[in-house]
Amino acid sequence: MPSNVEIKAKVSDMTQFAEKASKLSQSEGTIIRQHDTFFNCSQGRLKLRDFMNGSGQLIFYERPDTDGPKLSRYSISPTNDPQSLRNVLSDALGVKGEVRKERRLFLIGQTRVHLDTVEGLGHYMELEVVMRPEQTVEEGQRVAEDLMQQLGVSQQSLVTGAYMDLLLKGQKDKTNTHLN
Repeated sequence: MPSNVEIKAKVSDMTQFAEKASKLSQSEGTIIRQHDTFFNCSQGRLKLRDFMNGSGQLIFYERPDTDGPKLSRYSISPTNDPQSLRNVLSDALGVKGEVRKERRLFLIGQTRVHLDTVEGLGHYMELEVVMRPEQTVEEGQRVAEDLMQQLGVSQQSLVTGAYMDLLLKGQKDKTNTHLN
């Protein structure tokens, strides 16, 4: 199963982050719109990513919910009919939730750098160090930590979990607030 080392953090200044990422990647980045539907599953996470252009990917992944660099193992299957696949999976498994985002992708060495604007959450960045077969997790973590430093990402801005988890937590917090 392919793997990568990931880091996710809140971004307070999108413009400054984009400038640093552009300089390091020597590109302006690529804009990608994504609508992710998360399905109930007994282990890991299962999501259907709709690129809003008739194509998508079914993605299963497992990773620990900790801040800082963490290993993520995943498998991906492309689809040319994300809507039909969403209907089947919704009927079979039930929907856990949905995440809509606009992503600006920068490629820096072996790392995919995402600058995300997530509906209902705000601005975040993700680093995905795409692991080569001969690399250790520690080497991937060093690559991620070095890039964090170059991009000005602080330890305090790191977040755990997936965007789906953050959205569900926000909904739960709102419910608890209304009950008190």
